[in-house]
Amino acid sequence: MALPSAVLHISNHILDQLSKAVIRPLFVALQGPQGSGKSFLANLVRSHLSAPPHALNVVVLSIDDLYLTHEELVTLAQRNPDNPLWRGRGQPGTHDVELGSKVLRSLKEGKNGIELPSDRLHLDGTGTIVDSPVDVFIMEGWFMGFYPVSLQELQTKWDGIWAQERQLLGLNDAVVGTKDDLADVNEALKGYMEIWEFFDTIVKIEAASSPSSVSSLSMIYKWRLEQEHDMKARNGGKGMTDEAVKLFVDRYIPGYIFFGDGIFRGYVGCSGAEKKDMTRFAAPRWLGRSLRIGVNEKREVVAVEEF
Repeated sequence: MALPSAVLHISNHILDQLSKAVIRPLFVALQGPQGSGKSFLANLVRSHLSAPPHALNVVVLSIDDLYLTHEELVTLAQRNPDNPLWRGRGQPGTHDVELGSKVLRSLKEGKNGIELPSDRLHLDGTGTIVDSPVDVFIMEGWFMGFYPVSLQELQTKWDGIWAQERQLLGLNDAVVGTKDDLADVNEALKGYMEIWEFFDTIVKIEAASSPSSVSSLSMIYKWRLEQEHDMKARNGGKGMTDEAVKLFVDRYIPGYIFFGDGIFRGYVGCSGAEKKDMTRFAAPRWLGRSLRIGVNEKREVVAVEEF
């Protein structure tokens, strides 16, 4: 069975970057929206590069594996009762960033016996044990590489593109949050920049461009709904209703609008005392050695661009 072309594009990009790397592992971030198939692609890339003739030691981790424990998530929601974005997991602020930094640092230092975390909401917390040398480390997630914005930019987007998207997608503030709620998530996102610093390259999976009368993010709903239908067809109908899937995806839309373009520019707009601490985040180290893959409704590659 032939590999999807996206797997070949990603694998060839990794091999090219690996050939230029001074030290290993090569840290690869894989960003893609809900339903785009990023987890599926990451695992296929691992299998492809682990097999001959490459025979590389490839490790894959999802940012979902860094979720706070159930008790910690409950506490977060209780401390922020009016913020709908923190009533469940998924958003910046719902992960153990300190644990993530610790794991990535151990991988970078080439330590043996590293225990990768697992999704601690569903498993017993025991993860895979990894030994060196690791050649390639891939972390996938929907907001990999997203950066916070200044409060001025948050206001500008709130009045501009966000107002347009809310109308196009029929979004409700009770689900997607107010400007103050987004400001809290924006603040939490600053902590993730410590993790982003590890990555040498990023691969961004995105929907191909849409007509101006249709939101560029509308494809996410189709992809995620398709995933839910496929799952229900296999498990006897257990899963979310179509309406529940819509509400599920709604909660993620603000992240793409307010923070998604940080992949291409890093953190800008800091001022005053913040400048001293945040200067190193101004330009992501992956700029100039990353890949952007556009896919159509069937998740077929229609555009590939380096950035």
